[in-house]
Amino acid sequence: MQDLLSYIIWDPKPEIFKIGAFGLRYYSICWLLAFAASYYFMLKVFKKENVSQDLLDKLTIYIFVGTLIGARLGHCLFYDFEYYKDHILEIFIPFQKDPSGNWHMTGFTGLASHGGAIGILTAMWLFCRNTKTNFMWLADRLVLVVPIAGAFIRLGNFFNSEMIGNPTELPWAVVFSNIDNIPRHPAQMYECIAYVIIFIILWSMYQKNAKPIPGKLFGLFLILLFGARFVIEYVKIDQVAFEAGMLLNMGQILSIPFILVGIFLLLRKPKETKRI
Repeated sequence: MQDLLSYIIWDPKPEIFKIGAFGLRYYSICWLLAFAASYYFMLKVFKKENVSQDLLDKLTIYIFVGTLIGARLGHCLFYDFEYYKDHILEIFIPFQKDPSGNWHMTGFTGLASHGGAIGILTAMWLFCRNTKTNFMWLADRLVLVVPIAGAFIRLGNFFNSEMIGNPTELPWAVVFSNIDNIPRHPAQMYECIAYVIIFIILWSMYQKNAKPIPGKLFGLFLILLFGARFVIEYVKIDQVAFEAGMLLNMGQILSIPFILVGIFLLLRKPKETKRI
């Protein structure tokens, strides 16, 4: 193993500042930037297609709520069910009991991207049902901005020194000092960069053709994003103990259905869709 000085030393404080019990975290800022960037680009899409901004404002509320609920439930059900099945209240409130039985504020310490994806799809279905918007029309446009939102969230994970990679001696390895002194793959940044590239690909395709073949952008998005997630999981440490020894970890298992749906959408004979 090379000298640690040969690698990137990463040891930021997760909080930008703290006043009393309140602390503003980089992770929170990244989540806000994710939604701000998504809204900005979706507004450009809606204006380009002469769709009311009021509809986008309603959609934003649906997606925001769906993402948070889905991501939270995804973590509790997919990754830490053994704990939360006996602590159901802690799924919904940002508090935990310490060993002495006292409650203390922790924030929501677990969010899962696959659960977030399910939450977004559910929110889209409810939105389309209540506004009589075509689901596939919306899906082909919404996936334009999901990758850039995901990139910001992975940047937040990097600031939190979480979702770290396996040990490596590659020259761009990162030492997460508040975890250990082992050079590791910056797996969060691999995903961040992959998502930015996917955003550029999808956005460029849409700019060249504002009326894409129904389902094609959605299908390509599912293949590219969850395919990238599947591959990058190989350089990540296990997120939970039960993944040890598994041929595929939970992140990879959960990615497979999304990839298969993406392949189906690309291969199927599309039907012409309108917004309403």
